[in-house]
Amino acid sequence: MIQKDDSPQNPSILLTYEGTVYFSDDIRVVSTCKMDIHKFPFDTQKCTITIGSSIHCVDEMRIFPFSNSSRATQFSHEVMKTQGEWEFLQLSISNSSLSFENRTWEMLIYTVTIKRRPLLHVINFLLPILFFLIMDLASFFIADHRGEKLSFKVTVLLAISVLLLILNDILPSMSNKTPLIATYCIVIFALMLLSLLETILVIYLMEKAEFHPLDKKDETCPKHVQNENYKTEDEKPCGCPCICRVSEKQHELLPVVEEVNNILQSGESHVLLLILDELKKLQKTVYLHLGCRKEGVRSVYWAKKINRAFFIFYIITVSLFLSFIFMEWNS
Repeated sequence: MIQKDDSPQNPSILLTYEGTVYFSDDIRVVSTCKMDIHKFPFDTQKCTITIGSSIHCVDEMRIFPFSNSSRATQFSHEVMKTQGEWEFLQLSISNSSLSFENRTWEMLIYTVTIKRRPLLHVINFLLPILFFLIMDLASFFIADHRGEKLSFKVTVLLAISVLLLILNDILPSMSNKTPLIATYCIVIFALMLLSLLETILVIYLMEKAEFHPLDKKDETCPKHVQNENYKTEDEKPCGCPCICRVSEKQHELLPVVEEVNNILQSGESHVLLLILDELKKLQKTVYLHLGCRKEGVRSVYWAKKINRAFFIFYIITVSLFLSFIFMEWNS
């Protein structure tokens, strides 16, 4: 006992005509039990209570159980009215002996087997972390060139941090091995952190492609854009970061420019000269902003490659890890 016994004492004994003496006394025992929480909250604990004499050896006193293990288990189920977080499974009884200095002491060992009820921890902890992981996977379908994806991932990561603080309160501090639930949380947190860093890298490459200075020497499109087969000329892409049809428009404007120059040489109007200058400035501005940018296209290409490769790696890693952790819990 680790506390003072304040149970009521029984001063009476029962003596039969055969000389058998019966003495019964109710004792409330408060004891400690070494727990193994490696599989928390799906753990099963076994606690033992050993009864023996510290004075009389086996030659002087023998100890026998009043009933066998099955009857003791059935009686315990009938006596226990409420079990709370724990579920009583079995009460087994066994004999053991201890030898010291050519003397042997007999002991009676009661082993209580109890199992934790994991439903509360699964609903309040394990499932929310799994839902956050699914949300993080779904965030890969958010556009990278916007800021919503980055803020969404940061919010999910902060939510996991709050759940880790809750884990610190519900997890018992005594354990020989690292609990599986701690491994479960740490690995998922690390994967989400890696996903956040990958998103930052992809957004950086996207912004680099958007604000990259134009390469004036190379005014042609990249090879991977030129080699694409299109049915008609109108089906070619004409948006940023690569607009190849601007050069074609430039060739179409040359006859117009020559015609306007002829009109100006004839001295018809001075206003046309101003219009021509404005058209040249506008053409140059359009070409600078919508021209083919080789480095920008390359940055976007690598950003998409990195995003696709990391998404495949993320799904494979999460699937393998969850399969492994649930197999360990069920084993």
